[in-house]
Amino acid sequence: MFKPRPKQAEVLAYRRGYMGVAAVPGSGKTATLSYLAAQLLAETDLADGQEILIVTYANSGVANFARQIKEYVKGDGLLPGYGYRVRTLHGLANDIVRGKPTAAGLDDQFTIVDERESNAILAEAVDAWIRRYPEAPAAYLAPEHVEKGHYRTQKWAELLTETARSFIKQAKDDLLTPLDVGRMLDAYPGELLLAEICAEIYDDYDRALAYRGAVDFQDLIRLALKVLREEPAYLASMRRKWVYILEDEAQDSSWLQEDILRTLAGEGGNWVRVGDPNQAIYETFTTADPKYLREFIASAGVVDRELPNSGRSTRSIQKLANYLITWSLAHPHQTIRDRMPLSKPYIQPTPPGDPQPNPVDNPDVVVLFAEAYSATKEAMIVTESCKRWLAANPEGTAAILVARNTRGAEIVKFLRQSAVPYVENLNSTSSTRAVVGALSRVLGYLADPKSAGKLAEVYRVWRRDDRDDAAAVAEIKGTTDALRRIKKVEDLVAPRLSDWLEDIAEEGDGAQYDGLQIFRERVGAWLRAAEMPIDQLILTIAGDIFRDVSEIATAHMVALYLARLADTHPLMRPPEFAAELYDIASNKRRFTGLSDDEGQFDPDAHKGKVIVTTLHKAKGLEWDRVYMISINNYDFPSAEANDSFIGEKWYIRDDLNLSAEVLAQLTALQEGGSYKEGLASLNARIDYAAERLRLLYVGITRARKALTITWNTGRGEATEATPLLALRTFWEGEQMKEADREPQR
Repeated sequence: MFKPRPKQAEVLAYRRGYMGVAAVPGSGKTATLSYLAAQLLAETDLADGQEILIVTYANSGVANFARQIKEYVKGDGLLPGYGYRVRTLHGLANDIVRGKPTAAGLDDQFTIVDERESNAILAEAVDAWIRRYPEAPAAYLAPEHVEKGHYRTQKWAELLTETARSFIKQAKDDLLTPLDVGRMLDAYPGELLLAEICAEIYDDYDRALAYRGAVDFQDLIRLALKVLREEPAYLASMRRKWVYILEDEAQDSSWLQEDILRTLAGEGGNWVRVGDPNQAIYETFTTADPKYLREFIASAGVVDRELPNSGRSTRSIQKLANYLITWSLAHPHQTIRDRMPLSKPYIQPTPPGDPQPNPVDNPDVVVLFAEAYSATKEAMIVTESCKRWLAANPEGTAAILVARNTRGAEIVKFLRQSAVPYVENLNSTSSTRAVVGALSRVLGYLADPKSAGKLAEVYRVWRRDDRDDAAAVAEIKGTTDALRRIKKVEDLVAPRLSDWLEDIAEEGDGAQYDGLQIFRERVGAWLRAAEMPIDQLILTIAGDIFRDVSEIATAHMVALYLARLADTHPLMRPPEFAAELYDIASNKRRFTGLSDDEGQFDPDAHKGKVIVTTLHKAKGLEWDRVYMISINNYDFPSAEANDSFIGEKWYIRDDLNLSAEVLAQLTALQEGGSYKEGLASLNARIDYAAERLRLLYVGITRARKALTITWNTGRGEATEATPLLALRTFWEGEQMKEADREPQR
């Protein structure tokens, strides 16, 4: 049975009205909200059809709530599943719109496109726009990249898709249709080129949805609010139905999502919002913002409560997380400080006698490295440390947390080489990346068939099944070195006057000659097949280089994925397809062709192994030992002069962040104000730095007992992240204080 702490009891004392709850990591906010729901069910005389509505952010949260409430109501002798409804915000919006589709301007049989289909429709709209305006990239590409085909085609299409997606999401959150945006553009006195581009794409995207009789997830939220505002009788029935609204993960709500719940609750209604603004890590170029929850909690008429106690981590780890809050509140940059990236309450240990006491504290296992390691050296040190710890703690849980999937993939290679047991929770698995990587190398050669270096890489792919044979590895290396030295590649793959293989025959190595003869035939067949549709080409290559059933299955999924990509991007050719696969193999993007497990990840199911995952995916999880790596000014910038920002693409002129710029243009349209190019990109740096501070906080608070933080110099230019330097200085001071107290004991 749930035994509440004093601060949890204050939340559970709620009976009516508006209440906002700021919770810290590991404070049991979901358990508290679930128990509150069960308590209200037991005490409220619900009329027929009335319910308590519980709203959360993700599908995994729905399942978690449903399970916990079921346990609590059974303990009270109530009927599980009766008198309450658990929904995501999108699921709730769907319920509302389905109840009155005609009021939303929809057919009774309307469909909802998922994220994958929405992306495909948007890609079609972007591709159509690019075909209409082939010279458009020149306005934004850096001068040195204007004439480079790769940047004018694939990179421009990717960036324009990302920019248009941000524009469309914000326009829908602002309740603007394509027609509304068009009228504003006509009335605006100046030129807003990016907004004009994205408005056209928005119009094409919206027409494509209408043609399908479909809406996307953002439409659901917008249309739900429209129905509630324009159908007062329907709204009144919803208010009678849902007598209480309990919202979890409220820090991830947008203004529009908040407005739906506010409208449903109404004046004098019952609405409880629980969240942790310090864990809002999905806000960059989404319409969500933690300020909405903070403002709600501070509003007149809202009961303000906190859940500050957490039994997850040791006192030392809590101290470190709390100092990050203190430092951010006095951040050296006023502009970042004004964003309030982190805020109180501080994390407090659980009170005596709590069922979840804090782990025994050991400050010695909280280590923040000052050394400027190379990326390779950092990976080696962390791998060896992890190997020793797992051997000494076979029942323990451990994780290596990275900011980017590509860094996670690099770490996996070191773990595998050192025989450290691991589990990947990244965009894709290493086996998937191996298959995709092999195919990308072959496509890369077919796009540049005169390259001896690329031909040598293809030979390594061709011999991939021999990589565990030490003797074969030496022979493969010798052959690839020889292939790289070929002056004319055609002397091997399509000999006329000279045949490179004749030299091999003269040296008397018959086995090598026979193998290369077969290799020549296969490469020739691939070159002849290069004009085939991309999926057929992939299957042709796969049939020659893969033997394992699972690898062949993955190759089939790659073929389907590229076929869909070719449908939406007819201008793509082997160089672009090869680059796409290279990004997937490098873990720069998720391979949407395969359904990697996206369910709730359970660290305790992998004791004795280290989990490699991103900081974003680590949210909501915890481990006994946590390694946070690559905490440098590239992955965690602080708006310093030498910082780099991922949103600013190197091939775009003047360090512009196009997503930020187009949103600024949309704001200028609505407010009738002026727009100055570049200011939004600078402001985006501040927003990104603020979110990175929250991401750092999330990483620290994943650790139960031990925490190690390191940083690397990247390609030689990165420096220690400014907040890590502050944390390290603080922690060194705490250790000195501890050492001064030691003799007195």
